[in-house]
Amino acid sequence: MHHLGVTRSSLKADHLLQTPDTFIRTPLPEAKNVEFIVHVAPQLGARFTQMTAEFAAGGWLGPTPAQRFLYVLDGEVELTAGKRKEILGTGGFAYLPQGAKHSVRAVSKARAALIEKPYEPQPDGAEPQIIIGKESAIAPVPLMGDNALRVVSLMPDGEPYDFAVNTMTYDPGAALSMVEIHVMEHGLLMLEGGGIYKLGDSWYPVEAGDFIWMAPYCPQWFGALGKKPAKYLIYKDWRRHPLEKRG
Repeated sequence: MHHLGVTRSSLKADHLLQTPDTFIRTPLPEAKNVEFIVHVAPQLGARFTQMTAEFAAGGWLGPTPAQRFLYVLDGEVELTAGKRKEILGTGGFAYLPQGAKHSVRAVSKARAALIEKPYEPQPDGAEPQIIIGKESAIAPVPLMGDNALRVVSLMPDGEPYDFAVNTMTYDPGAALSMVEIHVMEHGLLMLEGGGIYKLGDSWYPVEAGDFIWMAPYCPQWFGALGKKPAKYLIYKDWRRHPLEKRG
């Protein structure tokens, strides 16, 4: 139904809220029977790309020129990476270093979050490794001692890795303890529940399915509302000096 141009989506200089009513699908190279929702890309000023890949049964996704993180939102996919072959269901994830030969095939109709970023190597030459895991196998950690706000780290925190991806779960009524302003940029996909997000000088109701991009130094704060927990998947660039050459 057409609502005379009304949407919760909003684009400002330092942030984007993109809601499902404004999603546009597109095909991309190295993929068959997969449609992509490109949430954020360098065209907007981001240093990474985040997409939702929607696979038909048997849909296939080939390699990318950048490093790639994949998180299965629903359905099942088969990941082939080198000699490894794994079936990933909902909450399964994988990190593929830049240049790693791999493919993803949908066992059934499936959706996955894809995060891609040119790699920023370190002088010591340490190389990132392929990572395949399942979110439910990782113990959550309270954020700043708050048991009502729990973080699951899906990427190793080490020098070879130049970005982090976490899930964060808020019990109803839980909130960040401060308004954050920092050099990292974020890509955030709401997975469950909802709440209120402060971005810059604006306040937005958000819910499952929404995507948010936050530029460096965008003021940001979130509080969960409703009767069930709120959960999101969040990316940030990490462990690289701001003056180093960017990919």
